[in-house]
Amino acid sequence: MDYYELKRYFRSLDRSYFFERNMKRFAHLDQPLPIGYGQTISQPSLVSEMTRLLAPKKESRVLEIGTGSGYQTALLAKMSANQYYSHPDKP
Repeated sequence: MDYYELKRYFRSLDRSYFFERNMKRFAHLDQPLPIGYGQTISQPSLVSEMTRLLAPKKESRVLEIGTGSGYQTALLAKMSANQYYSHPDKP
């Protein structure tokens, strides 16, 4: 996956959707932010690098465990037709 294709996927998904109302204004920052339960959502640059290294394709099968906010899960769902995820009800 090249840089521009990856960038298109990131631009197609509004990161603020994955935050509580009081944190939405910080969604554009490239830093980890709290999402509750003592957890954080990773900064976009880290998610981008992890996704680039994973190099998902439409035919890829992706298993994500501990989906957190669901941000990377949503990105991977756009990139891969076969996605499976698991997230505990409580951390």
